[in-house]
Amino acid sequence: MPKMKTHKGTAKRIKLTSTGKLTRRRAFGNHMLSKKSKSRKRNINTPAIVTGSMAKNVRRALGV
Repeated sequence: MPKMKTHKGTAKRIKLTSTGKLTRRRAFGNHMLSKKSKSRKRNINTPAIVTGSMAKNVRRALGV
């Protein structure tokens, strides 16, 4: 059976932490930032953790 290929689009967007969690960037942080509040922009800037069934799919795509 051949090896599973890593999904490169997923690999560029999601990183695996040392404890095995999956981190991703949050959406809505690229343009039209003047209308967004400081607290909202700060929250967008922090990484999010992928959980649940989505994490299962991402792990399969990464080959982890």
